Amino acid sequence: MRIVVALGGNALSVRGEPFTASNQRASIRVAATALAQLLEAGHEVVITHGNGPQVGYLALQGGSFPLDVLGAETDGMIGYVLQQELDNAYQHQIRYATLLTQIEVDPADPAFGTPTKFIGPIYTEEDASKLSAERGWTMGMDGEHFRRTVPSPRPMRILELDVIRLLLDQGVVVICAGGGGIPVVDQGDGMMVGVEAVIDKDHASGLLARALHADAFLMLTDVEGVFTGWGTPQQALIANATPQQLREMDFPA
Repeated sequence: MRIVVALGGNALSVRGEPFTASNQRASIRVAATALAQLLEAGHEVVITHGNGPQVGYLALQGGSFPLDVLGAETDGMIGYVLQQELDNAYQHQIRYATLLTQIEVDPADPAFGTPTKFIGPIYTEEDASKLSAERGWTMGMDGEHFRRTVPSPRPMRILELDVIRLLLDQGVVVICAGGGGIPVVDQGDGMMVGVEAVIDKDHASGLLARALHADAFLMLTDVEGVFTGWGTPQQALIANATPQQLREMDFPA
């Protein structure tokens, strides 16, 4: 089977835990051990991952680099550790490749005017207000805490799709579309340029799974599951559901 596996950014960096190289590696090692079981079973695996905590921490360090560049930086960082831990967990003759993946978005996407994607660490209300005033960041409530929010346009086209297919044809385990891919827009003359945004990893991974005609698409994160009526007295965990049942449910866009 061809399986696209999407690792959540918070699954690679435990929520609320100090963001250190050793803590991130420990989390990635757990994920790699699980992924090794898919390889052991003989499946063809394509791995994507989130980068919300990682890109947010880099942005917090300051500097003038935009989010698309920071996204590319985190893709290399996470891909390197993931490749190494996969190799340690599955010690067979196999090849891995981390591919920086550009994904086209629409410059007119309304998401650019409504930042909703959480990135970075959690903050108290006082710290969130201070950062918002000092850096002009938009903040939102993520559970009981505050986090920075940024635009999250819908992915339209994976620019490196042919390269991904080429690598798969050669038996390579591909790590790609990290952080939802690097968001780029067409300037109108066929020239691509990065934009200040973070694409949702699940949307990008779903687009990738469809484009590769994957047999299965797994989304692994640090939450218990998907709920209906989230945040209300009627909230309920969806233990299992058919595609048709999911289509009939009312989820936020």
